[in-house]
Amino acid sequence: MIETDAVVVGAGPVGLFQVFQLGLLEIRTQVVDSLPYPGGQCIELYPDKPIYDIPGVPCCTGRQLVANLLRQLEPFAPTIHLNQLVSAVEKQADGRFLLATSSGQQFLTKTIIIAAGVGGFQARRLNLEGLDRFDGSSLFYRVEQAASFAGKNVVIVGGDDTALQWASHFAVAGPDKAKSVTLIHRRDVFQATPERVAKIHALRDAGALRLMVGQVTGFEAKNEQQSDKLTAAVVTDVDGQLQTVRLDALMVFFGLSPKLGPIASWGLDMERKQLRVDTEKFSTNVSGIFAVGDINTYPGKKKLILSGFHESALAAYAAAEIVFPDRKTLLQYTTTSPRLHQLLGVGG
Repeated sequence: MIETDAVVVGAGPVGLFQVFQLGLLEIRTQVVDSLPYPGGQCIELYPDKPIYDIPGVPCCTGRQLVANLLRQLEPFAPTIHLNQLVSAVEKQADGRFLLATSSGQQFLTKTIIIAAGVGGFQARRLNLEGLDRFDGSSLFYRVEQAASFAGKNVVIVGGDDTALQWASHFAVAGPDKAKSVTLIHRRDVFQATPERVAKIHALRDAGALRLMVGQVTGFEAKNEQQSDKLTAAVVTDVDGQLQTVRLDALMVFFGLSPKLGPIASWGLDMERKQLRVDTEKFSTNVSGIFAVGDINTYPGKKKLILSGFHESALAAYAAAEIVFPDRKTLLQYTTTSPRLHQLLGVGG
């Protein structure tokens, strides 16, 4: 059980800036996110694409924005709990909230700020009957330890940047190089940057990887040491012919699907899968629970990172009223406040 002042649900750009704003008000914070790394949509959907509308930053990539936000909140040293969903929330008699996550972690917190974007991201799955039992053993929707695939026959399914990136990674000489790499996509046009596509074609021409056009419509498996493992993917090509591709690991990259998940059952007012909030405190209908960023809705709402940053500042001040009920929270400026300089570790 972790006792804290605030739990931020979501570690995307708005959630990370929320942590910074809470830190300026000396509010202790824990963060929970369903992804295995912070960054939310910026990292999952456009890590290397340019963003032009962050104030004072003419241009940065999603990856650069997340890196800067993480560096900005370092003075407050929040703990970010990754790869888990908040599965249950229960209000306690003393007004605090008991949160439980999908990994079994529990929090007792005075406030909750939901910054879950469009929901928790979950991998789109390859829908073949009986395939799910291989998940994590020979079927993978994420690469967590690239070195574990070295020297193996790897089959990658997908046509986006992620699929092409990993196909290139395992095909190129290095410590993670696979024994063989086969990239399968349903058509010969990719949804990836021209640079990645060019690299894939160059590797194919050099014989470093195999490129197939078709769809995985079946699989073969065997039982080894009391554990089922995939041994082959059955591919239906563009001519309707079946081809069998031997493998040790099947990686599927069909992109991510945002799902609101357990938040929908927390008893919060909703409108079209978004949480209704006021525009003074960005509070939901439950006192002590706030929502910022793309997850919320109100008259005039604009889904911009800039809007989420503004909402985070006001939500932090509203949360301070609950965390410190006997203390008046004064507006201070990071330019001139000695106390804020002390918290940030800057100045004299």
